[in-house]
Amino acid sequence: MFIIISFQKSIFRSISYLTVNTLNAKFHCSSCQATYQLDESVYDCKSCGGLLEVIHDQNAIKQRSADSWRTLFESRHYGSPGPYGSGVWRYHEWVLPEVARDDIVTMGEGGTPLTLAKRLGDSLGLQILVKQCGHSITGSFKDLGMTVLISQLASMRRRGIKVPAVACASTGDTSAALAAYGAAAGLRTLVLLPRGKITAAQMVQPLSSGAHVIAIDTDFDGCMKHVQRLCNEEGVYLANSKNSLRIEGQKTVAFEIVQALGWQVPDWVAIPGGNLGNVSALVAGFSQLLEAGLITHLPKVLCAQAEQANPLFRSYKEGFSPLIPLIAGVTQASAIRIGNPVSFPRAVRALKQVDGVVESVSETELTDIARRADESGLYVCPHTAVALGAVEKQQQAGVIAKGARVVVVATAHGLKFTEFKIATAADQVAGVNLGVERKPCEVPDDYAAVLKAALG
Repeated sequence: MFIIISFQKSIFRSISYLTVNTLNAKFHCSSCQATYQLDESVYDCKSCGGLLEVIHDQNAIKQRSADSWRTLFESRHYGSPGPYGSGVWRYHEWVLPEVARDDIVTMGEGGTPLTLAKRLGDSLGLQILVKQCGHSITGSFKDLGMTVLISQLASMRRRGIKVPAVACASTGDTSAALAAYGAAAGLRTLVLLPRGKITAAQMVQPLSSGAHVIAIDTDFDGCMKHVQRLCNEEGVYLANSKNSLRIEGQKTVAFEIVQALGWQVPDWVAIPGGNLGNVSALVAGFSQLLEAGLITHLPKVLCAQAEQANPLFRSYKEGFSPLIPLIAGVTQASAIRIGNPVSFPRAVRALKQVDGVVESVSETELTDIARRADESGLYVCPHTAVALGAVEKQQQAGVIAKGARVVVVATAHGLKFTEFKIATAADQVAGVNLGVERKPCEVPDDYAAVLKAALG
């Protein structure tokens, strides 16, 4: 038995060594086909100004069979020590194959549960599975992309490439991820936030990790303008999802969904959309699986936006007309309160590829389904509630068929949005009237009073 196990481990190490050292990836402009090395601090195409994406040597990937890749990925168990205990880096060869294992900066991200939400699903006439991306070190899916970006920076630094700092604009979750992973790597991190527009829990995370936090009297889009100037004029490294290295980590959500379903594809995947990097990331992940022969078709994708910040939805209703930026209004889904999403072109291209759908959800709709989801055992963030609300609306419209298997990507943990939970329980969400208040039943220290309150 020992000889067989040792032989298998030797095979897996051999596969890993060969592929990591022979595969490669680079930045690619889908508009003019220009390419750049991943070591370059480049976010827009220098030739045409188009957005970049990371492309892999798919011909080299296909030199190995689909079964061989499945076996390799399944041999790496989430939670074990080292890089391959990460839900992102178990797919090392398909993420950043040229980054050495010793340069990988990981804190056990990914590997999150795919939860069957039976009660909620039964109420909607669907099989609802929730991909719990908030079960991560900083409580959101942003950790998946940040481990990749920071690992690439660590690799560059080891080879003598100087970067003065790494920065992001954020409404909360990106800043927490950047601050944590930057701290793990010993990098100087800058976080630009819209003052007064994020929760206390989201503010304290980057501060606790030692990031230099700058609160600006503007919205997310205004913060993004300042960050881009710092990157373009001062050589600071961009950590927002406009940097397609982030997409490489986030696409592994698709890998994990398929692997958790026994290498099968759900009927639909629903995801909240703000800056829209995650939409293109999901489609990129499923497409890579398809091209390598690990799946036979792509799922449909539903992108959900808050009604107060829905430029993609407005474009979709006009046949994916050009983006018209808007001033995003106040929404409980603060992390997707973005009126000028930088990944709009990527998202449109991805949604067209999968015949995707975009839906818009009001504050009442997201608050109502958040309460119903929580009362079925979940504890969802308001952004996940936007996705659930979109699923319900599309099912009622007949677009999503009864009984369909729908994976809803939960982008953050509900504990990061305690103010929203308190307001929902008290039925005091601005502009919303659920008609039911949840509060404790207060009684004296008397068993008869307790019994009456409990069973009366």
